[in-house]
Amino acid sequence: MILPDIQNQVDLRGIPLDEVGIDGVRMPSTFSDGATVQAGVASFEILVQLPADRRGTHMSRMVELVHEHLQIIDPRELATVLKQVASRLDVAEASIGIGLPFATRVTSPASGIQSWQASDLSLRATLRGGAFELVTTVSSEVTSLCPCSKAISDYGAHNQRSVVTVDVHGQDDTPYPVPIAALVDLIRGTGSCPVYPIVKRPDERSITMTAFEHPAFVEDMARDLSGQLRTQDVGHRVRIRNLESIHSHDAVTAVSWCPGT
Repeated sequence: MILPDIQNQVDLRGIPLDEVGIDGVRMPSTFSDGATVQAGVASFEILVQLPADRRGTHMSRMVELVHEHLQIIDPRELATVLKQVASRLDVAEASIGIGLPFATRVTSPASGIQSWQASDLSLRATLRGGAFELVTTVSSEVTSLCPCSKAISDYGAHNQRSVVTVDVHGQDDTPYPVPIAALVDLIRGTGSCPVYPIVKRPDERSITMTAFEHPAFVEDMARDLSGQLRTQDVGHRVRIRNLESIHSHDAVTAVSWCPGT
């Protein structure tokens, strides 16, 4: 029996759609960028631009493409995957969004105990007008201690966790300029002190004193991190949110930079 293909019907309203597709597809996948290999469950989104004369897209094909091409996630190969998406769905523009946790092995500063510190990773790959772009985003946490609080207090200073998010922009011949593990290391080196999953009493003493010796405003952290990426000539956006410990609000900042500016 031949079933009708409703999605392929001609649409007469004359309105193209910027994005149509699927989101929230979850599947066991292995992240592999040549330096790090990690297995986990990733979440996928595939979107395409739909021409004005086409009623719908074939979303089941999108799920098939995820299963066929993204069981191994290699950021360096996403341009090839997107070309497969565009060809299979007969479109000129397409994008893939991928989200998954990324764990880094860290060592507590005094006890030497090793543990896994999780960060959030997302990849946004876009094919538009034949040009490929990849935005790699890493979000992780550090400790920050307020320089003003330290300066005006007889003793002590307030500190808090800070959420640091970095978007790194790659394209065409350089889609993946900074590996994920290197981005996590850059973030952990920002602020007053890294955070650790396992903290024994000697570690707590070390962390407290390290943070006290390295006070940093949210503005300091953004400038320091952006400066390090600029020395590598990497386009980026840095966003930081201090989860303030003595204020009823958060402190936030952001900075963007493109090579040649």
